[in-house]
Amino acid sequence: MTDLPIISPRDKAEILAQALPYIRKFHGKTMVIKYGGNAMTDPALQADFAEDVVLLKLVGMNPVVVHGGGPQIETALNRLGKKGQFVQGMRVTDAETMEVVEWVLAGEVQQDIVGLINQAGGKAVGLTGRDGGLIRAQKLKLTDRDDPTKEHDVGQVGDIVAIDPSVVKALQDDAFIPVISPIGYGENNESYNINADVVASKLATVLKAEKLVLLTNTPGVLDKNGKLLTDLTAREIDALFADGTISGGMLPKISGALDAAKSGVNSVHIIDGRVPHAMLLEILTEQAFGTMIRSH
Repeated sequence: MTDLPIISPRDKAEILAQALPYIRKFHGKTMVIKYGGNAMTDPALQADFAEDVVLLKLVGMNPVVVHGGGPQIETALNRLGKKGQFVQGMRVTDAETMEVVEWVLAGEVQQDIVGLINQAGGKAVGLTGRDGGLIRAQKLKLTDRDDPTKEHDVGQVGDIVAIDPSVVKALQDDAFIPVISPIGYGENNESYNINADVVASKLATVLKAEKLVLLTNTPGVLDKNGKLLTDLTAREIDALFADGTISGGMLPKISGALDAAKSGVNSVHIIDGRVPHAMLLEILTEQAFGTMIRSH
């Protein structure tokens, strides 16, 4: 922590006092946090993230972490000499790839995050969609973007059928921080790889979360001139879809976020995970460090 600017005690007190109304407002509320991108691969940012999650828990909020792991899966597949294939942003997942996805996400990545949070003084518990019957899924039907009559087979990629949040609630009530890998199970006990943004959005809706926070490698939602849009309503987002401002990798992120905002999650924040402690700054200060989508 040597590179922190020297802040006078008085300024420090001022900053802490400013956080108070937010701490009071969000006490006892659930925050679903999608953890991905650089925040997940840069050791300094990893430590910041873990500290932020523990702090939110200590001041009385209920953080629930859902993580991705695209780069880590890619690395593992390359080691096996498999080339990752994508259709419309979705990873084509055959049985062998699914095995890799499971051991990378539920093994390596999840346990790293659990360890980091525990090291920062929290009590994290790792779960997949199998635990407590959390995420029931079915095979995703991927319709072609240009030809709606055509369907792509992307293998064991899942669509969420139902989420049973009882295991998450039980852990929350007991001072634990759930860390969830986006793997669901089907009716024949088969595994499905599910987009982590989608899992986070659906989970936030089911848990009636106060906030859904998506950590990304972008400053947030940008307009056509590359300027950050800090505050948007669901209706304004629809317009940005329509005129093509939002496209590419942002599509699944925002459409999930939009569903959550329309289904009762008070606000969705798309924030820059490359900014140290971006999450605390977004939740506990007035300063915007990304895009906030309000439900109305």
